[in-house]
Amino acid sequence: MKVILIESVPSLGKAGDTVQVAKGYGRNFLIPKKMALEATPANLRHLEQQREVFLQKGTKEKQSASDLAAKIDELPCTLVRPAGESEKLFGSVTSMDLQRFLQEKGISLDRRKILLPQPIKTLGSYSVPLKLHPEITVQMKVTVAAASPEEKDKP
Repeated sequence: MKVILIESVPSLGKAGDTVQVAKGYGRNFLIPKKMALEATPANLRHLEQQREVFLQKGTKEKQSASDLAAKIDELPCTLVRPAGESEKLFGSVTSMDLQRFLQEKGISLDRRKILLPQPIKTLGSYSVPLKLHPEITVQMKVTVAAASPEEKDKP
């Protein structure tokens, strides 16, 4: 079954592409979720008319992701957590903690775009990749520091 993608699907292609998919995947997943249209002659004509809109939208998304990447690149991220004697954290730093930090700084980002392979469990400096756009990935510098002894005693 041929479908026209309305949204970019990571495993298939970008918005505006015409791709061949299994009938069940197209009819039961892509079309009901408004991610694709069936590639009929009428829809193909409509696609040609809308191609310019898709290109402008893609360019605008890439530009906004690029601006966000520059903002994140300049943003120092220091998280203070209680730690033990051997620099191991009591707990860990997860993608949810990084998302919360970004929200406090006025940046709204989906947690799934934070590509933290495993939670951070020791003190130190880390580079965490953020996939803002299929073509733009920025490295966020995260420093995990130990809480002072006074902060450890607080409940």
